[in-house]
Amino acid sequence: MAETPGYIKYFPVSWEELHRNGRALAWRLMEKGPFEGIVAVTRGGLVPAAIVARELNIRHIETVCIAAYRDDKSVGEVNITKGLDLPNNGKGWLIVDDLVDSGITAKYVREMIPEAHFATLYAKPKGVERVDTFITEVSQDTWILFPWDQAPSFAEPLVQGE
Repeated sequence: MAETPGYIKYFPVSWEELHRNGRALAWRLMEKGPFEGIVAVTRGGLVPAAIVARELNIRHIETVCIAAYRDDKSVGEVNITKGLDLPNNGKGWLIVDDLVDSGITAKYVREMIPEAHFATLYAKPKGVERVDTFITEVSQDTWILFPWDQAPSFAEPLVQGE
């Protein structure tokens, strides 16, 4: 596995685990709603938003298209390719993303729709204060490997034979 700058641990997430955590997030959000709609933060928030939308029976889904990571996995300049302007500063809406890491993306989304409820599957210490609800906290030095970033490959046996 290639080295990722600043990260010393990897946390692989399977499709089953992602779905289970998406349902758990929806369960926690039930008492916070009802919500008029969901804002999925692309790209990572698309799959969790679909799971939450299904579980909470929400049909209105918008997107915010924003990127803060460079190809080398480090945080770079924030690029907003599609913003969003909701009535009442987003009051009654739910923002869903896969994780909050440094909090930079969340900061920009919050500025767009400050009254929306922000939920993520995973949260790291530097960004946790920017979200309202999350499922799992992981250390700052952990890179989360989502199922869409993985492919099955041969694993070497622990003990090599002749």
